[in-house]
Amino acid sequence: MSTEVNEAPSGTPAAADAADAAQGVLAADRRKPRRRGRRKVLAGTGVLVLLAAAGVAVAVTNPFDDGNAQPASSTDGTTLVAVREGPLSTQVTQSGTLSYAALSDGTPYAVVNQAKGVYTWVPGAGTEIGCGKALYRVDEKPVVLICGGTPAYRALSVGDEGREVRALNENLVKLGYAERSELDPRSDYYGSETAEAVAELQDELGVAETGRLDLGDAVFLPGPLLVTKATAKAGTRAAPGAQTAQATSARRQVTVELDPGQQSQVKVGDRAQITLPDNRTTPGKVTRIGTVAKSGDEKQESSGSTIPVYITLTRPKDAGKLDEAPVQVQITTDGVEKALIVPVTALMGRAGGGYVVEVGDPAGGQGRRLVPVTLGMFDNDNGLVQVSGPLSVGDHVVVPAS
Repeated sequence: MSTEVNEAPSGTPAAADAADAAQGVLAADRRKPRRRGRRKVLAGTGVLVLLAAAGVAVAVTNPFDDGNAQPASSTDGTTLVAVREGPLSTQVTQSGTLSYAALSDGTPYAVVNQAKGVYTWVPGAGTEIGCGKALYRVDEKPVVLICGGTPAYRALSVGDEGREVRALNENLVKLGYAERSELDPRSDYYGSETAEAVAELQDELGVAETGRLDLGDAVFLPGPLLVTKATAKAGTRAAPGAQTAQATSARRQVTVELDPGQQSQVKVGDRAQITLPDNRTTPGKVTRIGTVAKSGDEKQESSGSTIPVYITLTRPKDAGKLDEAPVQVQITTDGVEKALIVPVTALMGRAGGGYVVEVGDPAGGQGRRLVPVTLGMFDNDNGLVQVSGPLSVGDHVVVPAS
């Protein structure tokens, strides 16, 4: 995330573009008188070229052609800003959408039934179903939700092994039907301890305490679930393999469509701040980054491909019941605890490479000097940059007056 001294800040045109810009300025000079400005640091030292540096105009000249040259006066619309020391971070700011997490492509989960009989209760849209709770009923027998990623495809009993058995053990321990000392929640083996815990769960549900799960007794889906649509109706025939409902997880999530060029800046674990529609802010964290670029909407002005970034809210209750709500997201991608900081607008680049800042006297003295600096981290959102060089906290650098 750092920018070295010989590199232009993010967004700087290439050398050819700079040359074209210089020719444009020369052409403009032939058409009308040029205003005198503080960024003409030396008379006759070359053409003033404006570069876009981190989204801010940065003046470029060659102040070192004449060793006796002096910086410009302060009577041309400039001001002084103190150099300070403190934390600095870089951010990526984008709009996003607050919703409930579901499949990686944003589509809802399908609740697929494996029981035979007649539906006697199906949850309506907006119903939240917790792990270990009845998801729907067939012949008045509850079909329980086991939170896991492997769909039910067989009956489970003592001696079975597999990923769905591990999910079952995790649920049984988490829900309190077994102690960790009795049942390892990471085990993928269906032992007698699992059978005893299943019997406890069945007793809670009011069904026969068999200690085994027949196909159709449970649905395995990431949960808890929020039902978005009931596709079956009470009183209709329940057939194995038929869809009963559609649902998302109850976990809140913000999705940001990131430009592929920004993908390398963002990583899993980066902190984020989400601004909700009512302007309240809530923290979050990047939990997943998509790997497939999505094509933009042809109806929009910008139809380039994007990479989806998924952010989990640290305090999901802050979002209330908002769904498909537009939000603003600021992802902190890097940071330093102790940096020497100046405004980006204080930077002057020189034709031979590198950057300088102009240091002035806030008391009005004429002892201005040009100081070479090495660039570090950029805070593009706030127009700040980390520098190193012969500068000290409390020095004042010259910037254009606002």
